[in-house]
Amino acid sequence: MIDFANANLNTCNIQYIKGVGEKRARLFNKLGIYSVRDLITFYPRKYQDWSKNVSVLDAPEGEVVAVKATMITPVKEALIRKGMTLYKCNFSDGQNVIHVTLFNNKYLAQSLRTYDDYILYGKVEKSFTSASMTSPQIEKLETAGGVHPIYPATDKLNSRAIAKVIKTALDAIPEIEDTLTEDIRKRYHLCSLDFATREIHFPTKAENIEIARRRLIFEELLTLQLGLLKLKDKKETENKLKINADCTEEFCALLPFELTGAQRRAIGECVADMMSPQAMNRLIQGDVGSGKTAVAAAVMYSTVKSGYQCAMMAPTEILANQHYASLTQLFEGTNVRTALLTGATKAKEKREIKAALMEGEIDIIIGTHALIQNDVEFRELALVVTDEQHRFGVEQRATLAMKGTNPHLMVMSATPIPRTLGLIIYGDLDISILDELPPGRQEIRTDVVTSAYHDRIYTFIKKAIDAGNQAYIVCSLVDEGESDLISAKEYAEELQTKVFQHYNLGLLHGKMKAKEKDAVMSAFARGEVQVLVSTTVVEVGVDVPNATIMLIENAERFGLSALHQLRGRVGRGKDKSYCILVSDSKSDSARERLQVMKSTNNGFKIADYDLKTRGPGDFFGKRQHGLPNLIIADMLGDMETLKECQQCAEEMLSEDIRLDKYPALCDNINEMFRKTDY
Repeated sequence: MIDFANANLNTCNIQYIKGVGEKRARLFNKLGIYSVRDLITFYPRKYQDWSKNVSVLDAPEGEVVAVKATMITPVKEALIRKGMTLYKCNFSDGQNVIHVTLFNNKYLAQSLRTYDDYILYGKVEKSFTSASMTSPQIEKLETAGGVHPIYPATDKLNSRAIAKVIKTALDAIPEIEDTLTEDIRKRYHLCSLDFATREIHFPTKAENIEIARRRLIFEELLTLQLGLLKLKDKKETENKLKINADCTEEFCALLPFELTGAQRRAIGECVADMMSPQAMNRLIQGDVGSGKTAVAAAVMYSTVKSGYQCAMMAPTEILANQHYASLTQLFEGTNVRTALLTGATKAKEKREIKAALMEGEIDIIIGTHALIQNDVEFRELALVVTDEQHRFGVEQRATLAMKGTNPHLMVMSATPIPRTLGLIIYGDLDISILDELPPGRQEIRTDVVTSAYHDRIYTFIKKAIDAGNQAYIVCSLVDEGESDLISAKEYAEELQTKVFQHYNLGLLHGKMKAKEKDAVMSAFARGEVQVLVSTTVVEVGVDVPNATIMLIENAERFGLSALHQLRGRVGRGKDKSYCILVSDSKSDSARERLQVMKSTNNGFKIADYDLKTRGPGDFFGKRQHGLPNLIIADMLGDMETLKECQQCAEEMLSEDIRLDKYPALCDNINEMFRKTDY
């Protein structure tokens, strides 16, 4: 047994709780429960209120209710067939008889005693002459209690067993140390952590559940906020690489196009960061086509003109090639020296590039993961730019950053996230938002149609190809398993042989290796493939100006933000572009979502709607952004509490930057961020 009075709950293994042991602990491990802290923060998913008893007459049809009743006949056992035994007995609520049937529950049947009082919890089925309950939960009146917790369970570990172990642990803990001062609890109207933890599991009355939830949600969001702010503080290193601000205007004057107000604002924010006492850590977040690359180019130009080097890392070779081509074009006519380093770069050229980097003969290097290899060294790296934040682990960004002396960091993302949540998701970065599109960029026309329109759509695509354009066809798979993959290949072959016989068609699917995907995308970018069929979301950021049609089959299977990203693959050239959403869904909600796509091209509006209808879990995907998993809080539903926690975290850190007064809270912060990529 553990001495809970002096134990660290984050490190106490649950196998030492009375009644668990090594073998049973493995069953808890499958639920993600390893420590006592994991156990007591494994909260009920719902509750059963056994305190509000109703009579059989008052029991609503089809609803789960608690009935106080006395057992009036002994249990009769009947073997229906091998492996199926029925147990029947009768109860009375004082007015009516209830016929109770239990299936294969020998333990419960043998524990029942005639004339004892019980609480029956389940659905009452009524006819003109009788009332019955099938497989109700039954407990002795004196031990039934009020509100019962129901936990997420497994086949070998039911809710009642989990509750029993949690009760054992809580009974053994004298008092859960509070992480907050009494002053903070009063200011934000919070109960103690000990009260909240005990009441969330075993409420003495129903109204205490919300009081407990409020404290635990606040606790979790505050822990998250403090962790992110401390992380940001760690990254606020001394800026020894200050740049010349005048050079950005010099670069802007060289551009053959006018920058938007949002681009100028973002460039100004970056320059201000790079001239401040701390090194820059900034996210440039903009919708598809908002001009993030031009912002990065302006800041890189100023960095180079101030005597330093820059590195830009892209997640795939095709994106690295694309950035290299774009930047080479933007820097045409200047003496900025650029180079490309990827896995495909020949060995001799790699050696030459690495030597030139070390000598300072290359100003800007663009590449893939090849940039973070140990033998890639810089003379003086001052700016690291990474494309598409969520595609890189924090470690990879940090590895590249370590190649300089506290270099500035810029992260570019085309994933629209509402600002309030952006402050959380990217809590370790300052944020610049590009919320306007460059003039002259044509709005993409979006249509929602049924599969009955296929012939007309194919004719439309062929006309576009004949005019020199290209098309994407995205077919969603429920799961990219073997059978789905076969159907995707068959679908592509059918299109090639029956529809696009005279055109080159390429296939992109999730089971392909990165190099195979790059080869197909490169062929499409060069115009060698006219129709690209894809079962996966087409690489974000890939720029094919001739692609003017995006056809998405079974569009209702995608989230709105994914549809918006796909739509952004077209409309990058001078020709009018189209996004065609095909769906035969009869669901009102699916139709409504697709109409949102038709009605707006604004990614931030779409993200707002997507969040409201699907919630953050589906919106962000599985740990897409490396954010710690939340147990009880919901970033969208608990937005008001989130704002309170932001305020509270800033106040706490301004008074006590190391949180010396909050050792238990520091333990929880370390534990929360230990389990993530941060």
